[in-house]
Amino acid sequence: MTIMVSILVVVIFCTLFYCIYCWRWRKRNAVRRAQIERLRPLSNSDLPIMDLSSIHEATNSFSKENKLGEGGFGPVYRGVLSGGAEIAVKRLSARSRQGAAEFRNEVELIAKLQHRNLVRLLGCCVEREEKMLIYEYLPNRSLDAFLFDTRKSGQLDWKMRQSIILGIARGMLYLHEDSCLKVIHRDLKASNVLLDNKMNPKISDFGMAKIFEEESNEVNTGRVVGTYGYMAPEYAMEGVFSVKSDVFSFGVLVLEILSGQRNGSMYLQEHQHTLIQDAWKLWNEDRASEFMDASLAGSYSRDEAWRCFHVGLLCVQENPDLRPTMSNVVLMLISDQTQMPAPEQPPLFARFKKVSAVSDFSLAMKTETTKTQSVNEVSISMIEPR
Repeated sequence: MTIMVSILVVVIFCTLFYCIYCWRWRKRNAVRRAQIERLRPLSNSDLPIMDLSSIHEATNSFSKENKLGEGGFGPVYRGVLSGGAEIAVKRLSARSRQGAAEFRNEVELIAKLQHRNLVRLLGCCVEREEKMLIYEYLPNRSLDAFLFDTRKSGQLDWKMRQSIILGIARGMLYLHEDSCLKVIHRDLKASNVLLDNKMNPKISDFGMAKIFEEESNEVNTGRVVGTYGYMAPEYAMEGVFSVKSDVFSFGVLVLEILSGQRNGSMYLQEHQHTLIQDAWKLWNEDRASEFMDASLAGSYSRDEAWRCFHVGLLCVQENPDLRPTMSNVVLMLISDQTQMPAPEQPPLFARFKKVSAVSDFSLAMKTETTKTQSVNEVSISMIEPR
């Protein structure tokens, strides 16, 4: 009797476990099918729809040799169409739970935006539970591959860096003021700036972007996304974003282009303060030349470099009301007659009392893309990966 009861209990538990597993499997597939169905109307838009077989052929069935990289959305592959045109295919990872929303967001946004400093979307594919975006292929890949690589940073001379800064500024101006939509990018960083064969910058990755209401100046969101180190303090700490949040990210990017260093955990560990705090200190001590990338070897126009430095510091001011708009940024970059106010101190993201806090903060900064998180009781936010 004991043996029979034991066997019966085991059978009941196994059956119950199997039923739960089947229920969850069906629910997961139902959610995935619902996501696919919501994406079907994209085929009625003006954006070309490419079939899966042609993409398989172009990328050699997504071979490792054609893989360009991988982000929170999923892997990106290089492909060659039958006509010889090169493409970059961004493939939504099947394991990504939040990718479908970003996919649709990116399609709806970038399909309506056309500018020489924005990456061009050629089409998309929604077939057999696959979701892919097809972009123009940019052979030089992203800015960070040059900027933070000591072997390649020498290829970025001063004129090229100045052109990249101005191109990014014009692209952001188009998003904020000149396009049919008022768009907040929310994830502007060096890895999201691609370079074409002439080293012209093109802003990419609009999965986190938001269309802004014209009558609103700022939005408070409970979901903080982006990259720590580029996020404005009011957004990172309070979830409030506006066009000035993008201006802050642009300022950080300008300072990185000038210095050739990343505003991240490695810089914090080495110098005990952030890149923007170091920039502010050297500017006030009239030692701006020490901030410039050593690979430039002093071969740059001092007036042009100092103007970019000044603009970068204006963009990373803690008070968003003091930061310039992108239209003012472009004007200050192209005109040496524009009077620029003195920049105020950038935000102190970290006020540490213990060395251990620096370690915890550096671990947080290693995260590239962040998701929903509340502010804790100390002076920093703990960031989780997307």
